[in-house]
Amino acid sequence: MSYSPAKDLKFTAGTWATHVGYELVDPQLNRNYSMSYMFTNGPFTHTGLKAEYAKGKSTFMVGVSNATDFRVPPTDQINKKFLIAQYSIAPTDKLKFYLNYVGGKAPDTSVVNQFDVVGTYAVSSKFNIGINGTLNRSQVWDGSKNADAQSWYGFAGYFNYDPTASFGLTLRSEYFNDDKAVKGLGTSILANTVSANFKVEGFTIIPEIRYESAADALYFDSKGLQNQKSAVSFILAVVYKF
Repeated sequence: MSYSPAKDLKFTAGTWATHVGYELVDPQLNRNYSMSYMFTNGPFTHTGLKAEYAKGKSTFMVGVSNATDFRVPPTDQINKKFLIAQYSIAPTDKLKFYLNYVGGKAPDTSVVNQFDVVGTYAVSSKFNIGINGTLNRSQVWDGSKNADAQSWYGFAGYFNYDPTASFGLTLRSEYFNDDKAVKGLGTSILANTVSANFKVEGFTIIPEIRYESAADALYFDSKGLQNQKSAVSFILAVVYKF
């Protein structure tokens, strides 16, 4: 539910897709079908109340929500809320920047603070670039207190080329570091993904190849042994928008 008491001011209540990151929850809005490691680790949605105020080329957003991705928090955690915020600016029609934040105490009583930056630049009508950087600091609850903060972080570049209205190519190059095993990986990864977009009526056909290389043996070989430092995958996805 949204309400605008004035031209430049809007309040929104309910559940909405996150403002954090370059990639989006709706698959038809992404050019890569597989998700980056940064987006895979969220957040995805927020439930609560937010206010947005536009002034000139800038927009400010601040809100209070349940813990990330919780529409209804556990009963004993109903009073624990997250703060969300965004500042965006468009210096020109071709250049835009977004500074994002989300943080608070999660239902497992861990304390999370995530800072995120996104930039987009339209080089031409056929070529545009996006960048995304994220830093997440988490203090895990050890049963008696919150442990010292540990971080995972990453950054990615998105290079989008559309020679025609019905065909496009995207290269996503991402570095993701979780060497503190906050998300359970315990290593760093460089992932490169090339996706083609063929648009036919309401369909988008996306053949995609992805190559990953980790600092440690993270991937499995054909015998199921985790002894590989790199992996290649291919998918063919079809998205229908109506």
